[in-house]
Amino acid sequence: MSSSSGTSHVGIVHLSTRTAQVSAAEMVAALVPPPQFDGATFESYRVDPAYPSQQDAKDTLIAFAGGGASAPKSGLFRRAKKVPEAKPGVYLDGGFGVGKTHLLASIYHAMPVRRKYFGSFIEYTALVGALGYQKTVEQFRGTDLLCIDEFELDDPGDTMVMTRLLGELAATGTRMAATSNTPPNALGEGRFAAQDFLREIHAMSDRFQTLRIDGTDFRQRALDGHAAVLESEPYERAVTDAAASALVSDDTFADLIAHLAQVHPSRYLRLLDDLTLIGIRDVISLDDQSAALRFVAFVDRAYDAQIPIRATGVPLDQVFGEEMLGGGYRKKYLRATSRLIALTHS
Repeated sequence: MSSSSGTSHVGIVHLSTRTAQVSAAEMVAALVPPPQFDGATFESYRVDPAYPSQQDAKDTLIAFAGGGASAPKSGLFRRAKKVPEAKPGVYLDGGFGVGKTHLLASIYHAMPVRRKYFGSFIEYTALVGALGYQKTVEQFRGTDLLCIDEFELDDPGDTMVMTRLLGELAATGTRMAATSNTPPNALGEGRFAAQDFLREIHAMSDRFQTLRIDGTDFRQRALDGHAAVLESEPYERAVTDAAASALVSDDTFADLIAHLAQVHPSRYLRLLDDLTLIGIRDVISLDDQSAALRFVAFVDRAYDAQIPIRATGVPLDQVFGEEMLGGGYRKKYLRATSRLIALTHS
């Protein structure tokens, strides 16, 4: 296969040779919901009647968002009275695939405010790294709403920076909404807790009303539960055919994993600029946790951008071994597996 230049919108590129420079201004400008959630509303959130916590969370969040354009008019004030404290934040905790990000984006779209931002935890911490802490505070001071997707509690340093940032913003009137990405074996679900920085997490939890959302992974409801895998010839044909009219990538799994180690995860989305298909050859199981977590971050960005994946080798739902799935990052790996299955079938 021949490779196109990085500036073309048609042909084949290799992610392993792409650079991913991004300025602080571009990072701030990118703090909006992913394309797949451009039109997310409370009305379009599909409640599973088997799990009443989904409807309860939806009702509470409609009230939190001030009603919003899509809020039902009946029962709104009754529901609002159920909130015991006027906390500045809501924290959505639950398994993967229950619609937490959809609800978070619905808050963003429904809340009638002037200044609002939506980003993943890793995007906010990367911005602190690019601007410095104090300039980041200045950037967000006066913000009406800050939405944080996939809040990480497995890095004490980053978590303490974010708790301090959120504390300063909450003190000046910023409202906050977050979804959880807590490693269940290490921290437990439904609460903020971590022995190494318990005081900081508890200080932040006081600012949030925690909403538990139960349910089954919506991505698995219509799929067979396994990632699609191609043999060499069908893979070559899929990539070549797609490259005839759009930009696609083609890399070996080993090359992609090695390159991800050289790029900050906040820049993974830039690696995917203009792509309509991701091709990965010779997938193997991962045995290095750092590499596995970087791949999780890459999968998250590919899923945000809704870019289909075609792959050969080991099925992508089997790249995380049993030892990894039994550890503290189980929730991350299972979420990534769910997303990989969806992307290989899209």
